[in-house]
Amino acid sequence: QVQLVESGGGLVQAGGSLRLSCAASGRILTIGTMKWYRQAPGTQRDMVASISRGGTTNYVDAVKGRFTISRDNAKNTMYLQMNSLKPEDTAVYYCNADHIATRAGSVFEAWGQGTQVTVSS
Repeated sequence: QVQLVESGGGLVQAGGSLRLSCAASGRILTIGTMKWYRQAPGTQRDMVASISRGGTTNYVDAVKGRFTISRDNAKNTMYLQMNSLKPEDTAVYYCNADHIATRAGSVFEAWGQGTQVTVSS
């Protein structure tokens, strides 16, 4: 069974920084694309950034130049460095991974439980 566990959320003042981590476990061999999503109260869950297994990255315009996504394939871990945070970045942040190959078979997609990020003005 594949599990994704996020950590690193918290409360920060506007202009501050946070680093989120997403650790995958479950007899994993390889992971395809990994993504960060966020969901503010009353809104839909939207993708923030993605990174392929080879390291190709994509960002939504709202976070370009402020957020950096990265991953360590050897550790099955993904990161999101968030700088110059704004109150509108406040949300629950979720990690997502697809095309996960494990010793017990393949998993199409997995989600983490989410971590709260709150940016005060």
